[in-house]
Amino acid sequence: MHLICWSAPRCRTFLSWRAHVTAAAQAHVFDIDTANFETEVLRASMTTPVLVDFWATWCGPCKTLGPMLEKLAVEYNGAFRLGKVDVDKNQELAAMFGIRSIPTVMLVKDGQLLDGFAGALPEGELREFLSRHVQPLGDEASAEPEVTGEEDPAQAINRLQQEIAAEPERAELKLDLALALMRNGQADAAEAELNALPANLATDARAVRLRSQLDLARALEGAPSLAELRQRVQADPADWAARDLLGVRLLLEDDPAAGLDQFLAILERARDWNEGGAKKRLLAAFATLDDAELVGRYRRRMASLLF
Repeated sequence: MHLICWSAPRCRTFLSWRAHVTAAAQAHVFDIDTANFETEVLRASMTTPVLVDFWATWCGPCKTLGPMLEKLAVEYNGAFRLGKVDVDKNQELAAMFGIRSIPTVMLVKDGQLLDGFAGALPEGELREFLSRHVQPLGDEASAEPEVTGEEDPAQAINRLQQEIAAEPERAELKLDLALALMRNGQADAAEAELNALPANLATDARAVRLRSQLDLARALEGAPSLAELRQRVQADPADWAARDLLGVRLLLEDDPAAGLDQFLAILERARDWNEGGAKKRLLAAFATLDDAELVGRYRRRMASLLF
């Protein structure tokens, strides 16, 4: 089996960071091989989801991704377990999952492969991926606060601005304000608040989602109408620019599946167009959608095209 190291110009041998795993991480992280796969992954996933990380000592991006996954396993406090598969030592397992590049991560839940991704994602995207399937144990306070009553975005903006003036040290209020500004159609103001967030909140799943929403909205500035884009694509199915904008319009105008189909069409037939623009659009779309089933289905379709 031939494997490549994902998104890296070259892979270098490195001293294993696994020697430095903390005791806390060891409670939630384990090695997978053919001997324990059925018990520790398939059966265990019936009660606790298992995130399976396919890696190798010679893979540079694995060195970036691995510690982040272990950090999140500790933070999630047993909401999922992280299983590590050294592909050089377990080629049979890698072949069973159809692994062709590393790092690749798969989420197994209830004995079934539920979702997955390839490459060393940024921490914010990792958090977004996990948030669709599991929640940290004992961390209810981190959930997004619910707004009671019929507060509209303008009212929320006014309330949050007053709360920030009274408690400027509460940075989380500024993220809430950025979200309210975006809901009120004030993209520039939302982006300004987002850019001013401290580092710990910049990687919050809500901040990552807002950033993706802003990027998608910016793409439509000055773009043709939905009808014109449909006509362009019908006249020339290889008009990738029109297909890309059509996908964004459909995504933001309440037909997300149709929008995702446009990005998949580009990925299948012109993967390298616009420096991998279709893959970037798909990842941004996944970060904005609330439908976990839809996202999981299209993540798998994207993975089948990439690998």
